[in-house]
Amino acid sequence: MSKVLLTGTLTCAPHEVDDVLSIIDDHIRKSRAEAGCLQFELWQDELTPTNFHISEVFLSEAAFAKHQDRSQGSDWGRITGHMTRDFTKANA
Repeated sequence: MSKVLLTGTLTCAPHEVDDVLSIIDDHIRKSRAEAGCLQFELWQDELTPTNFHISEVFLSEAAFAKHQDRSQGSDWGRITGHMTRDFTKANA
């Protein structure tokens, strides 16, 4: 079983920053509570407020897939689903 690591940046439009900020804490809390989540960090870039950086580590591909399913069906998925993502996924 190999861990799944995801890092990258989500970019929103300037008028969407407040929408992302309104749900970010809930998304972080729910993600960290998921079975198989070993690390979940999500933060707004200080210099470019439309960029949100992410670093995730999940115990397995199955745990990561469950996280993706939950996220897509959540407020996070509804609000950010159309936003640009520049992510790198790797197995360790």
